[in-house]
Amino acid sequence: MNARTTRTLAAALSLTAALAISGCSSDSDAKAGADKPKMTVSGAFMPEPVNDQMAGAFMIIKNGSKSADKLTAVTSPISDDLQIHETKDQKMQQVAAMDVPAGGELRLERGGNHIMLMGLKSLPKVGDKIAFELRFEKADPVKVELDVKERTYNAQNTSAH
Repeated sequence: MNARTTRTLAAALSLTAALAISGCSSDSDAKAGADKPKMTVSGAFMPEPVNDQMAGAFMIIKNGSKSADKLTAVTSPISDDLQIHETKDQKMQQVAAMDVPAGGELRLERGGNHIMLMGLKSLPKVGDKIAFELRFEKADPVKVELDVKERTYNAQNTSAH
């Protein structure tokens, strides 16, 4: 091989490698973004707490994508100890995460799965709004404002809505 053929071959291989690398990263980045779950929240509320020891938070988290996800953490300025609780056989227990199915929803409601706030920094009253941030395994965090409702309030979470 002469020098000109070697340079031409090296340039062709370099161009091919560059195109392959950029094509792969663009395709996988675009695909990852398209598959990323998109969460929305509705019906978010907290019954007025009786004391500053604990409170419950309830809402419906909808996953509008074709990719399942998990609720992994919840934060709020009102408490440093927010826990995700599941209820099975009328017993609640803290869990590390809860599934949010693809194209489905996770219902956090009285008597069922919910979020517990332990050691409140202040005692919210009916009409207050409490800021929360929901964190997921794959989806971007979602900021939510919960309405503080009467202690006896129970959302009408029916599929007819």
